[in-house]
Amino acid sequence: MQKRRPWWTTSATALPSSGGIFDWDASTARLEALNAEAEAPELWNDPARAQEVMRERTRLAGGLDGYRALEGALEDAITLYELGEAEEDEAALDEAEADLEALRDRASRRRLESLLSGEADGNDCYLEVNAGAGGTEAQDWAEMLLRMYVRWADAGGYKLEWLEESPGEEAGIKSASVRIRGDNAYGWLKTESGVHRLVRISPFDSQSRRHTSFASAWVYPVVDDRIEVEIDESELRVDVYRASGAGGQHVNKTESAVRITHLPTNIVVQCQNDRSQHRNRATAMAMLKARLYEHELQRREAEAAAEQAAKADIGWGNQIRSYVLQPYQMVKDLRTGVEKGNAQGVLDGNIDDFLSAALAARVGADRAADGG
Repeated sequence: MQKRRPWWTTSATALPSSGGIFDWDASTARLEALNAEAEAPELWNDPARAQEVMRERTRLAGGLDGYRALEGALEDAITLYELGEAEEDEAALDEAEADLEALRDRASRRRLESLLSGEADGNDCYLEVNAGAGGTEAQDWAEMLLRMYVRWADAGGYKLEWLEESPGEEAGIKSASVRIRGDNAYGWLKTESGVHRLVRISPFDSQSRRHTSFASAWVYPVVDDRIEVEIDESELRVDVYRASGAGGQHVNKTESAVRITHLPTNIVVQCQNDRSQHRNRATAMAMLKARLYEHELQRREAEAAAEQAAKADIGWGNQIRSYVLQPYQMVKDLRTGVEKGNAQGVLDGNIDDFLSAALAARVGADRAADGG
């Protein structure tokens, strides 16, 4: 048997030893300090500080455990490869190479996760999807786009909470809002804000013509107790209305749905997932804080102006990604150039390659702006 070249000896699968969660010595020392602080009885006299300590301790412990798991998997794969080579076992060699390839993907994701160092990157997030102009076509596309993110979240172990949904007249949705709960939800999805363009043969066109539709996705971090956002109640307009229901005995007979408009920014949020108007109002206020926080982040960044302008026009020239289903299949991110031929797979939630590329590009741009 001809000896194979062990490609893992290159830097291809090397685990990073510094930066973010992979700064092993600093992370280990910090975890030890947090463990000591968590054991101090007086910590719990300050609930806010206690929550912050426990949150950071959980994040660091999870990151270090993940690094150890990668290291152990790398050693196991190399051992299997060496045994296969010694015994001239092609099946063992193939298995080891497959393990190493999968490990490289895991290490790459870990490396990107280590770059999620923004103030709110580790937080839950709100996702809003809105149909563009075009009636039923755009509303159907908005529902497909929302389904894509729901599938991605389910596959990643995230939890979803439905906050608001406005159905289309014939099919699809006009808009929807969900909360995605889990580690780094905002960090991973923050680059998804923008307009998404679909090209397909319309199932609603009796002449089977090709149509172009637009829908937008907007992502905002859930603002927790570490981030203070002040809201002047006099700058709010609060409207209550009857939430849409399934009909029959499930019709909502009370005006429990809440819509809040922040007058200075014209930011509008709404919630109708609970039968209690008070709880819907509390959720809507939390969403408004998140929107205002993201609004401030955008104000600080040069890129934000273009994103805000794009939101005002869900159409040509403002899209971040194009999904072509006919006459060929291709999904292309117009910011990073990443392309996927399996469009249906992407619409089923396989968007990690797009997220990773956009995140890496954003981190690179931030570093360049800082002169690093």
